[in-house]
Amino acid sequence: MNDHPFDAALRLTAEQAGLYSGSTSAAYWNMVGPFGGVTAATALNAVLQHPALLGEPISLTVNYAGPLLAGPFRVAATPRRTNRSTQHWLIEMTQANAAGVDEVMLTATALTASRRPTWGSEDTPMPAVPRPAGLPEEKPMTGVEWIHRYDMRFVEGAFPTEWDGHGDSSLTQLWMRDMPPRVLDFCSLASMADIFFPRVYLRRAFRVPAGTVSMTVYFHADGAQLRASGDGFLLGQAHAQVFRKGFFDQSSQLWNEAGVLLATTNQIVYYKE
Repeated sequence: MNDHPFDAALRLTAEQAGLYSGSTSAAYWNMVGPFGGVTAATALNAVLQHPALLGEPISLTVNYAGPLLAGPFRVAATPRRTNRSTQHWLIEMTQANAAGVDEVMLTATALTASRRPTWGSEDTPMPAVPRPAGLPEEKPMTGVEWIHRYDMRFVEGAFPTEWDGHGDSSLTQLWMRDMPPRVLDFCSLASMADIFFPRVYLRRAFRVPAGTVSMTVYFHADGAQLRASGDGFLLGQAHAQVFRKGFFDQSSQLWNEAGVLLATTNQIVYYKE
């Protein structure tokens, strides 16, 4: 049986405990490098494969130092402190440049933990929106390969069709899932947290250079809840709060079809005039 394209893109080979080698995937190529979501998922995968792993992911912060080139790279994942129920990780992705010198392409931190039963409440309910079956599949951008790896069905805030500078909102709501469908796990959830195109495109309706500099994903579900989501759609919602002096933020939420809030994210994104 062939690997799902996502699993093939995340494949890592252990060189020693905590040090892994991998290679970029043409199936998830963006404009100048791999799709940032799959790069973040690869960093998380290095943690999940570590033999000293404690618990499951609670948060992941990735800082994109530079775009990966097509070809091999290395990921180092190191548990810096392990407590009774929490574990703190440092992650670094490196790649040789044209001169053969290793450069840092990504730095990251992660928190994993053993979850315990406690009181809980969901104070951010899923918006009332049309179900995905009644919405057309759309490909919001052309010229990039990674969008073909996802089934995207926009409720609101689709990719602009007219670049006239008259945008008035940064809000996007869309249903999403892997294509072909794949049972949800922490890596695929981390990747889909970055599926939203830059908010400046929508708010300004003007195409400018833009890219995520740093992204944090907070995982609010455990592995069992993710598996219970199956290969169904997730509803994603994203909006910005401020655009100023070359950077804007982006906040997002992802629910499964049952209305369970699985993850929230925050990003900082650079843009140019």
